[in-house]
Amino acid sequence: MSLLGGAIVEAIATDYGKGEVLRRLSDPCWFQALGCVLGMDWHSSGITTSVMGALKKAVNPLSKELGIYICGGKGRYSRETPAELRSIAEITGLPGEALVRSSKLSAKVDNTAVQDGYQLYLHSFIVSSEGDWAVIQQGMNDANGMARRYHWHSATMRSYTETPHTFIYGHNQGEILNLTDKAAASTKNGLLQLVKEDPARMLPEIRQLVMPSHHDVRAADVDLKRLGSVLAAAHERSLHDFDSLLLLEGVGPRTLQSLTLVSEVIYGTPSRFTDPARFSFAHGGKDGHPFPVATNVYDETIRVLKNAVDKAKVGQSEKQDAIRKLSVISQQLEKDFEPNENFSEVIARERADSWKYGGRTVVGKALPPKKDKPGNQLSLF
Repeated sequence: MSLLGGAIVEAIATDYGKGEVLRRLSDPCWFQALGCVLGMDWHSSGITTSVMGALKKAVNPLSKELGIYICGGKGRYSRETPAELRSIAEITGLPGEALVRSSKLSAKVDNTAVQDGYQLYLHSFIVSSEGDWAVIQQGMNDANGMARRYHWHSATMRSYTETPHTFIYGHNQGEILNLTDKAAASTKNGLLQLVKEDPARMLPEIRQLVMPSHHDVRAADVDLKRLGSVLAAAHERSLHDFDSLLLLEGVGPRTLQSLTLVSEVIYGTPSRFTDPARFSFAHGGKDGHPFPVATNVYDETIRVLKNAVDKAKVGQSEKQDAIRKLSVISQQLEKDFEPNENFSEVIARERADSWKYGGRTVVGKALPPKKDKPGNQLSLF
């Protein structure tokens, strides 16, 4: 995850700049899509901790080159954020105490000013060498076992205590006390004078993206036309006549499928991430949904992407242009594409072939389907 995540961040920073990395991390749908591409369960709360842990491991050794620093993390690592920010300030000349204040305030707001029953257990603070920052933090509700993720971005924030978030990602639970809502100005003024009394009004829930309770990937979770165009781009041999794809010679159809989805994560526009579950079809999920993680394909994706990024650094951008073209081809196909294979058939095929690509879940390796009778096969998945 660190290798692939690092390569994706490096590609975005190279093509669009460090500011775009922060903007995308503050987009909840893009962040979810990134987690799926990296092989995480498509809407597990573990996406947040695992993705940020992997990115910190990959990005910080390249911080001087990329101009991006990732601080904090889960549990005790979150409490190390102030010290990490002060160290970065010494190196870069950034205002360390101001960054520490932003870190502490963002955590205090989501733990206290937004009283939604979720207690923070993860705080990640991402800062660029130019002083822009993003915050990704997550809270857990012990009563219902659900998680909620909070996204911040300094470029769009005008106040710490008035609609500061780019998004809050979690299950809608009805009315909450939200003192960051614009309509809460009178309540905040009253609280300053009457600290012993409850606020006079209950405020609407912050806008949220609601995730379903099921862990398996279902047709309703995926834009089938988009997914179908990705599969077609990877498996239709007639499409390989594109000159740009010839630069990826030797890359098989299954790896092209993964690279196409990775290409969208790097080069896609925000409207392409409304169905993040689709990106779990890049490499699968560690829980086996929609199929076991294809570790061999995963490694090949890392190799191709890293090779493209490394060549681009020395002025040889042909392979990087080829990877960019994959997402363009997919979008072109999507315009007139009509799925001729149902969703369950796609998943069944991926699971049956998983063992060929080094398929693996948290419980072990995927095995070939067992033969019951001649001509009849039973799948293990």
